[in-house]
Amino acid sequence: MGDEPTAYEILERYNFPMGILPKGVTGYDLEESTGKFSAYLNGSCSFSIEGSYKLSYQPTIKGYISQGILSSLQGIKVKWLFLWFDIIEVYRNGGVLEFSIGIASGEFSIDNFEECPECGCGFSCSSNPFSSKTRRNEFGICSY
Repeated sequence: MGDEPTAYEILERYNFPMGILPKGVTGYDLEESTGKFSAYLNGSCSFSIEGSYKLSYQPTIKGYISQGILSSLQGIKVKWLFLWFDIIEVYRNGGVLEFSIGIASGEFSIDNFEECPECGCGFSCSSNPFSSKTRRNEFGICSY
């Protein structure tokens, strides 16, 4: 008892899959009364998903979390075609996650986020022997 939950476990408590954060979160802060949070990575992180998108995470990700909603996000960008856009909100609607960049949004099946992506190679790391499965260590951290 008294063990701090991981950032990934906090996401699950708020009805999000742990795979919306990459592997390697080193810590987080959460004000439960307001939902204000910060998550910390050991440096910047980027990778491609679904061929045409590239995600980029800054070393610090900030925003507000409530059941099924991440809002006022800072520190996550998506590259679509030739332009980079800030992801400012993520909503869970049943089995779908909707990512908003303000002027547009995209929907993805929640199944795409069961596994935590790795910096550099995302969800398709051929050198990772566990890349086809979600794996959790005793601390609940996305790791392999």
